Amino acid sequence: MSAPLSIPPSDLAQADLEAPAPVRLTILQGQAKASADPAVEMGTVLGSCVATCLFDLRARVGGMNHFLLAEPPEHADRASFDRDYGLFLMELLVNEMLQLGASKSRMKGRLYGGANINPDLAPIGSANAAFARDFLRREGIEQVYEDLEGRHARRIQFRPASGLVRCRVVARDAAPTQKPLARPQSAIGTVELF
Repeated sequence: MSAPLSIPPSDLAQADLEAPAPVRLTILQGQAKASADPAVEMGTVLGSCVATCLFDLRARVGGMNHFLLAEPPEHADRASFDRDYGLFLMELLVNEMLQLGASKSRMKGRLYGGANINPDLAPIGSANAAFARDFLRREGIEQVYEDLEGRHARRIQFRPASGLVRCRVVARDAAPTQKPLARPQSAIGTVELF
C-alpha cells in the first residue's frame, strides 16, 4: 500500500484539499466522470445514494460515480437499465478510467454514502453499500476505505488524479432527498442520417 493510502482519511493531505481547484465538477445522481487533470476536484452530496471514488495512482487517473439504486428489479427490461443504477455506473466509471490510461489491476476504491436517513423507509442505503462493496470485490478492485451506512448525509470532495478525498457529515436539513431526478421522455420514431 502506498503512503497516501495509509494516512487516516481525516488527515488526508489537508493542504491539498484546501488549495484552490480551478476546475470543480459536481457529480449528480446518475453520473460518472473520470479525469487525469490534477486541477480537477469532484464533489457530491449523498444520502442513501453511494459514490465510488476510484483511482490509479501510477497513471494519476481517477473518477467518481453517484448512483441512486444498486441494481434494476429482476423483472426490468434490459433496455430500462439506466444511469440511476450502480451496475451501469460502476462499469461506466471503470471504462472511462481505462480510456484515460488507468489499469484495472492498479485501481483502488473508496466508498461513501449509503445512509438510511429515515428509519421508516426501506434500507435502500444498506443495499447500495452492499452492492458497491460486492462490485469492487468481484472486479478485483482493492477497496481501501469506506464511510458507508449510518443515518447521516455526507459531502464528498475528491481529487481524482491524486486519489485524495474529504468526507464531511451534512446537517440533517441539508441532506439530499430520496427522489430521483426527472428524465425527459425517450423519443420514439425513426432517425434520418444526413
